Amino acid sequence: MLHVDLDQFIAAVEVLRRPELAGRPVIVGGRGDPTERAVVSTASYEAREYGVGSGMPLRIAARKVPDAVILPVDAEAYLAASDEVMSTLRSQPGATVQVLGWDEAFVGVELDDPEAYARRLQQAVLDRTALHCSVGIGDTLVRAKVATGFGKPRGVFRLTADNWLEVMGQRPTRDLWGVGAKISRRLAGHGITTVAELAAADPEVLAAEFGPRMGPWYGELGRGEGSRVVDDTPWVARGHSRETTYQRDLTDPAEVDAALHALFEQVWADIVAEGRPVIGVTLKVRYAPFITTTHQRRIATTGDRDVALASVEALAGDRIEPGRPVRLLGLRLEMPMPEEAREGHTPTRSGW
Repeated sequence: MLHVDLDQFIAAVEVLRRPELAGRPVIVGGRGDPTERAVVSTASYEAREYGVGSGMPLRIAARKVPDAVILPVDAEAYLAASDEVMSTLRSQPGATVQVLGWDEAFVGVELDDPEAYARRLQQAVLDRTALHCSVGIGDTLVRAKVATGFGKPRGVFRLTADNWLEVMGQRPTRDLWGVGAKISRRLAGHGITTVAELAAADPEVLAAEFGPRMGPWYGELGRGEGSRVVDDTPWVARGHSRETTYQRDLTDPAEVDAALHALFEQVWADIVAEGRPVIGVTLKVRYAPFITTTHQRRIATTGDRDVALASVEALAGDRIEPGRPVRLLGLRLEMPMPEEAREGHTPTRSGW
């Protein structure tokens, strides 16, 4: 199985539209105005050399690279380019394609020379879209995904059971797909700091820390194990979320309430389009200057708008600290998975 990841995708799309930007530091974020509150969506490799990365405040990125070209986000252009790439992948001989996002996908195929196939796939994407990609080859989805990082940019790398610990063993657990900062800290609390240590960890210790399902799963992750099937079943969302960074701090409780209601209406429209009820609420609050808190609450299953809104209001009333200037609000509504939805997918770092 192969993992295909487009190199600096959003920046690359912008450079295709503006060839004169090739070789220059390009930063994409917000409305392209570093005086506004916004974060970096992506940066070209030239900008990354200065320490600019996704999620960084745009104003800080502009300070790091004073001569950078800063562009607004154009989601429709990126989606159109992504559709072309995914169509190209699906057109490859024998390929089963599992899309992970705008800029990455798994490709399952039976063959004897995966490196040669990967190079042909890269060329096919380049010929059709003028975009470069890196390809990871693995005998599990996890190994293929991790392998791609070693192939960037424009390269191919293979990770299998034979070289997994040789390549990954001494790396920190944070380098694993599915292990974020919080999980790595909890692992470190048990003396587990490297991939090799996680691979050899006592399953009972992991189960006690993370639960009977996730504990063993983290152990498998440390060994690079997991699913060996590329599944092209359409993805089913577990929830919908929206967030807004305000150009001026919200200080009046009435402003905060109005902003939260506006977010709710946007998310609720997404929920209604899904046709499924709500089972959970997550509230994200970023206070000035840049302190972020996240609060979750399970609720009784409901498809009633007023009941869902009341649950959001109750969570906000309990958790938003009065008197503190609010810089950002985010709201997520969780839905139950339908019976026919795909199970056993690999967790990622995405989301809150």
